[in-house]
Amino acid sequence: MKVVFQSIVPIFILAVALIACKKETITPQPDDTNTPPAVAVYDSTQSYTLTDISYGNDPQQKMDIYLPANRSKDSTKVFILIHGGGWSSGDKADFVYFFNTLKLYYPHHAIVNINYRLGTYLSPGYPKQIQDIQQAINHIQHPNYQLESEYFIFGNSAGGHLGMFYGYRYDTLHQVKAICNTVGPADFTDVSYTGNSVYDYALSSFVGPITYAQNPTLYAEVSPVKYITANSPKTISFYGDNDPLIPATQMGILHNELTTKGVYNESTQYAGEGHGNWNQTNSNDYTAKIANFINQHFNY
Repeated sequence: MKVVFQSIVPIFILAVALIACKKETITPQPDDTNTPPAVAVYDSTQSYTLTDISYGNDPQQKMDIYLPANRSKDSTKVFILIHGGGWSSGDKADFVYFFNTLKLYYPHHAIVNINYRLGTYLSPGYPKQIQDIQQAINHIQHPNYQLESEYFIFGNSAGGHLGMFYGYRYDTLHQVKAICNTVGPADFTDVSYTGNSVYDYALSSFVGPITYAQNPTLYAEVSPVKYITANSPKTISFYGDNDPLIPATQMGILHNELTTKGVYNESTQYAGEGHGNWNQTNSNDYTAKIANFINQHFNY
């Protein structure tokens, strides 16, 4: 069956700051300080589309959930959608079309479309956005949902980075089985970043207003590629070679490392394309490859 998805890669905004300060390296842990929100009881024989479900106490910690009918904790796999927006903007609404398309073509899978706490210079996205992904996953593992602990993460732009960062570094139980990364940055120590002053403050919303030169260890720490092992999730990626926000070298660095570590991976770089929103031919190729990847690696 041919599946057609809409290319929905939101533009992630290049942050520029004139301030600089030193910052200590952070090792984030899941934030378990909040009392988990209560989970209603849902009839496992019925399907539900739930909106704005709280997985934490912050107003931004919300998600939409599709629960298929006849689901089971032993067989119902879960798609997780993580929006982009430069770690400082964007919304789960950016993934509504994709959410509905997945629901149509993969009705026996659950779908989770998350919002996360947005980053600012004073309250950067790291580590709170990784904590949010972990809290959202903890929430949907509640027995009332009746879902299997096997996940396929889709992430666009900053969401692609977060999906890879979580999947490669923090998923110690190896519950993330596959990742679809669209124009997500993977290595902030790449000379294409560090050697170009345009990118000096590109990570301000994620790590604060600090440059690579001021703290190269921090930039390495938040680079997903540094954590790839033989047990990392299967990964498919898409990039444009004319992207003004993501250096064209990122795809090669990421997928060379995946191949070196023996991780199954697929990658496509579209000639002349930018930060998503591919032309029709490339959009068709993009959606067909995603569908094939799901069917081979995450279907029943």
